[in-house]
Amino acid sequence: MVDTGYNRHGVRRIAAPPPACPQLPPDVPVRGAAGRQDTPSLDAKIRFLSDPDSYPEHPSRIEAIETHYSWVFLTDTHAYKLKKPVQGDRFDFRSVAARRSNALDELRLNRRLAPDVYLRIVKLTLEGDGTLALGGRGEPVDWLVQMIRLEAERMFDRRIARHDWHYAEIEGLAHRLAGFFATARRVRLSGPELKSRFTEELRATLTAFHAAREKRLLSALKPIARRLDAFMARRVALFRGRIQDRRLMDGHGDLRPEHVYLRDMPRIIDCLEFCADLRQLDPLNEIAYLALECRRLGGPAIEGRLLRRYRAHTGDTAPRELVRFYAALNALIRARIAICHLAAPGSRTPREWTARAATYLAIAAKESRLISR
Repeated sequence: MVDTGYNRHGVRRIAAPPPACPQLPPDVPVRGAAGRQDTPSLDAKIRFLSDPDSYPEHPSRIEAIETHYSWVFLTDTHAYKLKKPVQGDRFDFRSVAARRSNALDELRLNRRLAPDVYLRIVKLTLEGDGTLALGGRGEPVDWLVQMIRLEAERMFDRRIARHDWHYAEIEGLAHRLAGFFATARRVRLSGPELKSRFTEELRATLTAFHAAREKRLLSALKPIARRLDAFMARRVALFRGRIQDRRLMDGHGDLRPEHVYLRDMPRIIDCLEFCADLRQLDPLNEIAYLALECRRLGGPAIEGRLLRRYRAHTGDTAPRELVRFYAALNALIRARIAICHLAAPGSRTPREWTARAATYLAIAAKESRLISR
């Protein structure tokens, strides 16, 4: 875990000690010593974890990063990730037991592509004297994932911004991903199930833009959605073939440049551990998503090289129009995420989020036109 820009849900950097937390559902009560109930607030946990004296490594300072669903605490050498006690469409982190289970899943799943980064889970305990401790002997009141802190300047998004990347590194990344896709657990989805997932993404995107009342962007979105829907109806056999060839697998689910660390062996971090459905996809979908983000950040030459090297390593000869379909669909999803931030507090203005949504829609429009011919 590193302190990089905006993730899938938007990241806000906050210097420790952090301000008061937003109102969140309370933890499910746990039993402390002598049978009493103790529920340390999230605010209390954040303040404790923002104190350098709370860590056995005695760091010089702590940097706290807040996301929609987590807090990440960066020491000089490590990162500690704490899930918030929140509930969403596909998860429920309101109990200590649920957060422990999710931490174990995050450790297991991310070790597939970054085995030396994800170290262990660490308990946050309530001691007999009522104080919190990291890895203490008291009652566990939360769990954190401990990771190696990676150098932010070596993350792929930073490298693209500086035009500081090499084709040999793209070769290494494609080789790493091809090996992962070859060994990842296969998943079974029927053709109607796969189409239903794509259709739901289109519906959710249209709904979000309707709710935002962005008429200009909605007008741009509608023909894109129609083209993608028509492509799915016209190319049923193509998707059926991907299923029959057992291409669908349990992948990463959020493969973007800011999650790729380029130094020696590439490491890919921050998979979508809390939702298996979003990880169940076609490897070409993952490649198309990564290529899309590289292009948006200013690395258009990466896209072709990445796809060519992936094909060379895997022998995957699916037509380019499938990659274009996935790129357009992913661009719409990213546009939806941007437009959903209009009503959320953060460091970016509504105008910036609207501009980002428009950028993604322009990419989706171009790709969708190319597969509608």
